Amino acid sequence: MNGENTDETPDFVGDHDVDRTTLDIIESTLSNTRYEMDRVLETTAISPVIREQSDQFPLIADAEGRMVMGQFGSAIDTILEHSPFEVSDLEDGDVIATNDPYACAGAVSHTPDMLLLRPVFYDGDLVGYASQWGNLMDVGGKTPGSMPVQARTIFEEGMRLPPVKLYKRGEVDDELLESFAHNTRLPDHAEADIKALAAGTKAAETRIRELCDRFGKETYLEACDAILDRTREGMIDLIREFVPEGERYTFEDRVDDDGMGNGPITLHLEIYREGDTVHLDWTGTDAQVPGTVNFLLNEKMFKMFTGVFLIMAFDPLLTFNDGYYDLFEVTLPEGSVVQPEFPAALGNRLPTMARQFDVLQATFSKLIDDFSVAGSYGTSPNLVYAGTDSEGNDFQMLEILYGGIPARPGGDGLDGHSWWPMFRTVPAEYQEAYYPLSIDEYSTRADTGGPGEFRGGHGITKVYTFEEDGAITFQDDRAHTYPWGVDGGSHARTSEKTLIRADGTEAELPSKVENVTVEAGDKLVFSTAGGGGLGDPLDRDSAVVAGEVERGLVSEQAAREAYGVVLDGEGGVDEAATADRREEVRATREDPGQFDYGPLPPEDELGERIAEERRAFERGRE
Repeated sequence: MNGENTDETPDFVGDHDVDRTTLDIIESTLSNTRYEMDRVLETTAISPVIREQSDQFPLIADAEGRMVMGQFGSAIDTILEHSPFEVSDLEDGDVIATNDPYACAGAVSHTPDMLLLRPVFYDGDLVGYASQWGNLMDVGGKTPGSMPVQARTIFEEGMRLPPVKLYKRGEVDDELLESFAHNTRLPDHAEADIKALAAGTKAAETRIRELCDRFGKETYLEACDAILDRTREGMIDLIREFVPEGERYTFEDRVDDDGMGNGPITLHLEIYREGDTVHLDWTGTDAQVPGTVNFLLNEKMFKMFTGVFLIMAFDPLLTFNDGYYDLFEVTLPEGSVVQPEFPAALGNRLPTMARQFDVLQATFSKLIDDFSVAGSYGTSPNLVYAGTDSEGNDFQMLEILYGGIPARPGGDGLDGHSWWPMFRTVPAEYQEAYYPLSIDEYSTRADTGGPGEFRGGHGITKVYTFEEDGAITFQDDRAHTYPWGVDGGSHARTSEKTLIRADGTEAELPSKVENVTVEAGDKLVFSTAGGGGLGDPLDRDSAVVAGEVERGLVSEQAAREAYGVVLDGEGGVDEAATADRREEVRATREDPGQFDYGPLPPEDELGERIAEERRAFERGRE
């Protein structure tokens, strides 16, 4: 009867004994549950990086540990392999906790990310898992925020908790939780946020049990299989339509440096298809580095990222899940910067993580006709400001900042946006209320997005005035390499950091610094990179350019030089002068090729520039 559709029978899905209406209800409920998990966490956590910025990721898996709903991919099998117990040892009310990247193959990629995993039971049987991880404010280590720039091993990056049962049969292990929190600089934050993560997984458990109550356990389990298979079938269609067979496509880009003078760091990717299998090979990527930008790239996570790109570009109604993982084969060279060997430092892996997105998109830009994506601001910048105020109270602020999202087919890149769609900015009012600083400016950096028919997103400038003595640690990237433009679009501008002392003296800082002393009245000007442009800037609607000049997003000079748009002095376009200017530019410019990487020097010269920048910075601290 399955697969047939008559007036007397339900509309079954493939070979699964579940009808389409029931499947849609279960899938929609699980999708909504994912967002409910986030909401529970955000309203019960106390750290701004979770409560305000939403730096957390939920996951719902089936009884085999396969992610049915989520974003980052499942590592349940790896977590259990590194734990002292078997699946048969799990009981109702247990919750496993870990923040060790090496114990979950990089499913959490640095020590501040705490992951909680709850097995879900119904009528005594395991029916799935609910997992959630979030970025804690501090887990110890050599610097506040637990993201030192100049660590050489993960042992300097704070407390590592192996996969252990934090909750047993519903009761929290208070001694274990207190021991972990005791090793952080913000124990109250750590305890509250970990319990909030547990609450998020509890919300998922409740919804899964409700589905089993409503439809029956067997139907729920069958629906999980059907959801996975439906995504797999959809991915096969995308692969066959958009990934050509028989040719190999490669791309490489570079992370600036590791914060210790080593760089640039090359990421190299090759993609090719054999049958319905897409091969993704990182051979040729540079070896792991002494500093903290190593990224332990979880194989399932990268398969998820690859599938997400195809889904979001061509079929956004498909669900992200483990269903399509067997369609991708990934090669991650051991000892490389995307597969470092223990105990390599991982704390500031974000430049490498973001760059693998860039490289993946650029390789697909080569192999998919008429679909190109430019380069991005290249990381998730962060800033930690910590110290003891004049009343003897310790303070520690952690903030994630954003930059220019690249232009994509049919649309401009977003200004000052996160790579992660759900992330938000911490309100300036919140920061000024809870920390001894003021936010003097939070603005879009004009002319930083790469010009194109579709403009790259602009970076941002945020200006902090510190009101108490303390120290700052931050990481960013794209200070030396440019977010590229594509298909005639131009590269974006790089990032910049300036420390203005209270006496008026200024110092340009590298993109990655650790424990730089600041005093009351000092200012930090934190400027992030833009995103590259797509398509010929001379084809951009001149009225749109004029509107962006009026709004302060594009300067009048850039309108003329980059876009060939001449304004009439009253906010409008001088059409005749614009036509002449664009003809002049077309006649004199050089062909940039498919990718515009900006004015980069040879790699050895760039490496020496990066090393000298670090040497000069360290000399200035002596």
